[in-house]
Amino acid sequence: MCPENSASHPWLPSPELRRWGSLKPASRPARAGGLAVLAALALTACAVGPDYQRPQAPAGAQAASFKESAGWKVAAPAQVDASQAWWQAYGDETLNQLVAQANEANQTLAQAAAQYQQATALVGAAAAAGQPSLGMSSTTSHVRSNTGGAIYEGYTHSALLQSAWEPDVWGKVSRSTEAARASAEASGADLAAARLSVQALVVNDYLQLRLADASLATYQATLQAYEKSLQLTQSQHRSGVATQADMALAESTLQAARAQATDVQLSRKQLEHALAVLVGKTPAEFSVAGWPEAQRPLPRLPAIPSVLPSALLERRPDIAGAERRVAAANANIGVAAAAWYPTLNLTGSAGSSGSGVGNWLAAPYRIWAVGAQLAATLYDGGLRTAQDKQARAAFDAAAASYRQTVLAGFQEVEDNLAALDVLARERAQQEAALTAARTAERIVTRQYRAGTAPYASVITAQAQALSSERAVLQLQGRQLTASVTLIKALGGGWTAQHD
Repeated sequence: MCPENSASHPWLPSPELRRWGSLKPASRPARAGGLAVLAALALTACAVGPDYQRPQAPAGAQAASFKESAGWKVAAPAQVDASQAWWQAYGDETLNQLVAQANEANQTLAQAAAQYQQATALVGAAAAAGQPSLGMSSTTSHVRSNTGGAIYEGYTHSALLQSAWEPDVWGKVSRSTEAARASAEASGADLAAARLSVQALVVNDYLQLRLADASLATYQATLQAYEKSLQLTQSQHRSGVATQADMALAESTLQAARAQATDVQLSRKQLEHALAVLVGKTPAEFSVAGWPEAQRPLPRLPAIPSVLPSALLERRPDIAGAERRVAAANANIGVAAAAWYPTLNLTGSAGSSGSGVGNWLAAPYRIWAVGAQLAATLYDGGLRTAQDKQARAAFDAAAASYRQTVLAGFQEVEDNLAALDVLARERAQQEAALTAARTAERIVTRQYRAGTAPYASVITAQAQALSSERAVLQLQGRQLTASVTLIKALGGGWTAQHD
């Protein structure tokens, strides 16, 4: 009968075990009966230690909706599917190709995949401990003996098949296999998390690179306008309308804009280098072509659905991995608990031994043996108690890590839901400011040409228009980054549903 699933008390031999431990030599039928009892015990093995129950998520994790999800459409939850190309929602074919390359050649993913294979192999290794082992040995000896004056010298040969089995009476092997399987599942979740992280990095770096392209296009148009302003100022100076200071101011404004454009070019190069590494290439063998047209629109901002918190728990691979590590830690409590109980070892061997190979098959030269051993540790200086406490503390730590991962997941979702909501309003406000700045620039430029406004007013209007253009692009970039982070926080693979 299986003992209580608890590791909090030491092993105390039951009457049946005490009787088995005091078996004395008896007839062959009696010995065979004892072995049969031991075999029956092996077949009725049980697993000590607590059965796993998923720890409770933090309070509020099962709420009906997110705090910042007002106005968002609720999406139907589903399991993580790495084959879903969530990045296609941005509508850029180059981006799709880059993510496909990263999925195949990224070295971080290759490392995570190898670690997952290693963890999977450990499951088989843990399960193998509960299987019988079979070995073979063969020896040849040169012997010389003197028996009653009769001297014998010759060779003896022996060959044996040996088998050993430690039945998993208390479930140590089954709990170890359970822990290894949960750890392998956690490693699989780590692989999914690494894949999602790499995909998000590729998407975000590419979007930022395209923002750099948009900034360069903006600077190109701005520089053309500044060059025309400089030419106009030079013309006005020759006619005596503009001063030398006006010319210097126009030249300074043009060069400052050129310097800013050069800085954007540096950012683009660095983003291109980062993408090269993500897709498994060196920067020297990788490049992303610039836009063929100066004002190509940025990749679209996808419609991101909201999800119920329970769906978040199902979809995020880091949360799934943390939960599986709790299960592994729980199984390790059972492994520690099994140390309190005795171990049973069954052994057997069969073979032949004799002075000549030809005699091996003869009955007098055949040998065999079967045996059983029941062993238990009576005193270990508190080792098992310490191991039991360690296993339980490891479970508590894993459970706390799981809850913290859940909380961090909710924070990440809430942060980016709020960011997308606020940035959308801020972008609308900034675009209105840009429209006004462009209007002011046109009016002041016409007034300067007519000689009714100083050149300082033109410079101020141009600077304000450029600043507003850059602010709009920065807000677009922040929106795109928030959308990538939100999709990653939701576990990836979500497709926005359109009414």
